[in-house]
Amino acid sequence: MAATSTPPPLGIAAEAALAVPGVAGLQPRLAHRLAAAALPRRPGTTAARTPPEAGVRTDRAPDGSGWHVEVRCILTEGHRALDTARNVHDQVQAAVVSHLAAHGATEAVTVTVTVTRIVARHHTV
Repeated sequence: MAATSTPPPLGIAAEAALAVPGVAGLQPRLAHRLAAAALPRRPGTTAARTPPEAGVRTDRAPDGSGWHVEVRCILTEGHRALDTARNVHDQVQAAVVSHLAAHGATEAVTVTVTVTRIVARHHTV
């Protein structure tokens, strides 16, 4: 496959981020949250669970030199935010680079991690 036709899947990045200790979940972007809120709901049904991929965004670099991955994390209290964010960065970058290499693409990958909030340990996201 050509490098330009092998986008890093959102699922790979989401799984890597969620595997890091201290990550409670991924925060969907505002556009995804608004779209989900606009969906009609039938009485008596539960709201659809937001997929973790909604907290990840991938884009080609403007100059075409590689990929940019943005991850929006919700952390659990008791973990240092900086250390956890660095671990998420490293794990996501390694997972995406590995996935691209498996598809014959050797491109640069930059990762941005944003901590959107910190929740109590017993809180479910």
